[in-house]
Amino acid sequence: QVQLVESGGGLVQPGGSLRLSCAASGFTFPTNAMSWYRQAPGKERELVAVITSAGKRIKYADAVKGRFSISRDNAKNTVYLQMNSLKPEDTAVYYCNAAVNYGSTWYGRFDSWGQGTQVTVSS
Repeated sequence: QVQLVESGGGLVQPGGSLRLSCAASGFTFPTNAMSWYRQAPGKERELVAVITSAGKRIKYADAVKGRFSISRDNAKNTVYLQMNSLKPEDTAVYYCNAAVNYGSTWYGRFDSWGQGTQVTVSS
């Protein structure tokens, strides 16, 4: 049974930082690309960042390039998202998922998502 447990969200002022974690189980984590998505109120879920299985390729959404950094620890089955210089428009629920690539587009691998972690950027 796949489990994805996100943590680390919270309320932060604009310009602040947060580090999200996602503990994964129920599948072979080291051989899967991993991704972070976010969903803001009234909007569709969007891809934020992807990291390949060995961490050699990384992709970011244009909106977060230069501010967010994705990393992984295959020994701990955990993927991280370091978020710096946060903006109010980064406010969303953040989710992780394994990722698959079809025709240069990344998709969440598992239909079942975790509960996510709320990030609120506000003064």
